[in-house]
Amino acid sequence: MAEGLRERKKRQTRQHLSDVATGLFLERGFDAVTIAEIARAADVSVNTVYNYFPAKEDLFLDRSRGIVDRLSRYVRGRDKGESAADAVLRELRIQVEGVSPAVGLMEGYAHFARVVEGADGLKARLWQVQQEALLHLETTLQEESGAEAGDPTPVLVAGQLSWVQSTLMGYIGREMVAGRGAAEVSRDALVLLDEIEDLLGEKVLNYARRAAE
Repeated sequence: MAEGLRERKKRQTRQHLSDVATGLFLERGFDAVTIAEIARAADVSVNTVYNYFPAKEDLFLDRSRGIVDRLSRYVRGRDKGESAADAVLRELRIQVEGVSPAVGLMEGYAHFARVVEGADGLKARLWQVQQEALLHLETTLQEESGAEAGDPTPVLVAGQLSWVQSTLMGYIGREMVAGRGAAEVSRDALVLLDEIEDLLGEKVLNYARRAAE
C-alpha cells in the first residue's frame, strides 16, 4: 500500500528528530545533551520528542530494530544448500567487501563509536539490543531447523553466530576509531572473517542446512 500523508509526516518528523539529536550528540556528547535542548533545536515540544522516542537512547540508536532481526533475516533468506552459518558469513562478506555503512565502514563511524563509548546509557542499551537479537535468532533457528522443544542446539548455534557478528563489528569499530580508512579496514576484515570461519566447528557450519532440492 502507498504511504498516506499522515504516515509520511510522522516518518519525516521522526527522522528530523533523530537527525537533530544525533547532530547534537556528536557535537557535545550524549550525556551533555538534554531532551529539552533537542526539542528546542528541532522546534517541537518536549512531549513531541517523547511521543516518538520514549528514551533519549532511542534517538541515537533509532535503527536498532534493524539490528535485532538482521541475523534472523539472513538465516531465513538462505539459499538452497546453504546452512544458517553459510548465509550469515555470506551476507557479512558482501557487506564488508562492499564497504557498507551497515557494518560501520563509513566516514564518521569513529565519531559515532566514541559517543557510544563515552555514555554508559548507550552501552547498556546496545547490550539490550544484542540480547534481544540473540533471542530472536534462537527462535529463528529453532523454527528453521525443526528442533524439538528442549533441544539446546539452536541456543548454542545462535550464540556462535552472534559471536561472529559481534567480533567482526568490534574489530571494525576499533580499527575505524584508530583512524584507518574504510577500504583498508574492509580488506583486513575479510581476512578476519576467513579466520573466524576456520574456528567454527562442523556442527555449527552445517546446522539448519536448507535442502538443495
